[in-house]
Amino acid sequence: MAGTALAHPNIALIKYWGKREAGANVPATGSLSITLDALATRTRVEFDATLARDELLLDGKSDPFTLARVTACLDSLRAIAHDARRARVETRNDFPTAAGLASSASGFAALVTAASAALGLRLDRRTLSKVARRASGSAARSLCGGFVVLHAGRDDDDDPAAQPLLAANEWPLSVVIAITTRAQKETGSRAGMQSSRGSSPFYSAWLERADHDLAIAQAAVLARDFAQLAEISEHNCLKMHAVMQSSRPPLIYWNGATVECMRRVRELREREGAQVFFTIDAGPQVKAICVPEDAARVAAALGEVPGLESVLTSGIGEGARALQTEEIA
Repeated sequence: MAGTALAHPNIALIKYWGKREAGANVPATGSLSITLDALATRTRVEFDATLARDELLLDGKSDPFTLARVTACLDSLRAIAHDARRARVETRNDFPTAAGLASSASGFAALVTAASAALGLRLDRRTLSKVARRASGSAARSLCGGFVVLHAGRDDDDDPAAQPLLAANEWPLSVVIAITTRAQKETGSRAGMQSSRGSSPFYSAWLERADHDLAIAQAAVLARDFAQLAEISEHNCLKMHAVMQSSRPPLIYWNGATVECMRRVRELREREGAQVFFTIDAGPQVKAICVPEDAARVAAALGEVPGLESVLTSGIGEGARALQTEEIA
């Protein structure tokens, strides 16, 4: 009764920031993301009747805070399978954890995929997406590959699932990731969303324009309109961070290298003609989305930014999947 899965983090081009009052971790705003193929989480789940409680090793260490969310997620699957056994979970990221690189998205997507395989469940991706979303909103999107949409919760659908918009190979953009620090962020996304909702004077305006931004971005992706996607993505990103920074206490995820990377990306586009734009999730890392032929010079330019720890280049990847026996070694 064991299963192993691989999942990739995703980065949102149109951001999800905020939750509805009712429901199980239901997003207040819709989002559009791309799944990254160069970063990965590998998770093994083994159900064992001798365990008194679930156990978790995250990057080789116990993590009581994350374990509570893992147990809640596994409880949903145990209820479907009518199986009360506790589980031993081992998960490892090949990139910094809880540092603004969506490790919770890939982590919970891998968890539900591995646990479902271990329990012998044959759940469709939509069902798995809903289970993962209850643990981490962005995890719903990592169940899918390519360009993915997760709509906000509605009165007629308070349990939304992620939906594929465009496959990875249908518009193979590149993503240059500027890692400005490997330290874990002080305030997690879930706590940050709650703070913004209760204290930012810009939060209501953020909600009002969310559907507008998502509609423009979806149309841009389907038309492969890079300039339109660049404009709306940067605008949406900066609005989200304005909401964060105007919260009380302020949520300032950026550092000096973050700001300098943003400036350099704009310079590459506006002065040097590169097809590139930036986005930043709830953290200090900058993701520069570009056409593949510009990836090398974007990576080189960001690599020269003072204070940067490293630069990674990724393509757009596939969704979470259970690993076969020959792939697990």
